Amino acid sequence: MTVNKIILTLDDAKKMAAAAEAEAKRNEWQVVIVIVDDGGHLLYLQRLDHAQFGSIDVAIEKARAAIAFRRPTKIWEENIAQGQLRYLNLPGTLPIEGGLPIVVNDQFVGAIGVSGVRSFQDAQIAQAGIDALLA
Repeated sequence: MTVNKIILTLDDAKKMAAAAEAEAKRNEWQVVIVIVDDGGHLLYLQRLDHAQFGSIDVAIEKARAAIAFRRPTKIWEENIAQGQLRYLNLPGTLPIEGGLPIVVNDQFVGAIGVSGVRSFQDAQIAQAGIDALLA
């Protein structure tokens, strides 16, 4: 049996990154924005001026974790805050909000990860990118 698979294109990634960048700039936040495909492979990386370079790897890992487990990285942050420390050893997770899976027509097509400000602000920027894609 075959299925039609929706893929995230470079143009999609650029559209998302532009919207995420606009949200970050509107708030004067210096961040790194990363978009990966459904296999966790890097499609797009954008480091805004003055963003710390340490956020590059964090944004990549947030995006990869979000698509690998098909859920926002906030889930693990909440679980750990509730004392469920076993999630600290779950390979491929990152218990910091800011990684969101991208779902189009009920298909997981990739993820976006943002790092550079407080984690809930990273998630706000990431959501702006997803909203632009789905608009």
